[in-house]
Amino acid sequence: MNSFLPILRHSLKALAFAGLALTLSNCEVAKKGNYSLNFDPPSKPVKNPSNVRVKLSTGAQRVYVMEGNEVLLATPCSVGTASSPTPKGNFTIYSKVANRRRASMPGAGYPMTFWMEFQSAYGMHWGWVKPYPCTHGCVRLPIKSAQKIFSMVKTGTPLNIAVSQPEDATIGKTLPVLDDSSLADPPDSYMNSNKVFEDAAKGKMYY
Repeated sequence: MNSFLPILRHSLKALAFAGLALTLSNCEVAKKGNYSLNFDPPSKPVKNPSNVRVKLSTGAQRVYVMEGNEVLLATPCSVGTASSPTPKGNFTIYSKVANRRRASMPGAGYPMTFWMEFQSAYGMHWGWVKPYPCTHGCVRLPIKSAQKIFSMVKTGTPLNIAVSQPEDATIGKTLPVLDDSSLADPPDSYMNSNKVFEDAAKGKMYY
């Protein structure tokens, strides 16, 4: 029995080292890549919440938080595919839930942090961002963008969704291309825990 102890200790050390190496590797990947986790949009303070409105361009995959004609925040996003498009038209953000999880299948329980609902089952929320339409109709935002927009809008904030917006030709062109497609999804043990919401409140997500 005792003869196996050194082997067991060595194996446990190797596993711990491998886990640490994988964590460090993931962190390095997240730091180096042009991922949404690294994007922190500049923002201007809201002066009059009643004058705030949101504009979404599905063609450019851009979200603009406006106060009057001034852009307070601009961010890349991901929208619905051709087969499951993001609805277009004029809406209001009528529900806000900071710590929300997906209720329906597939993917029940998956965090949809900083949920801002504008039509039944459709909302803006945190999610992995890609440079092409990739959702079932919701609008995915980088974690810091979702956090900031959530604090800037209120229930009743108007939202216009169109194929293009005038801001696409100005500030929209200056935004980076974000691509999370090669970023590994965090483990279920993390995504199903309260830690995911604790991190989101700090503007971070796993990495």
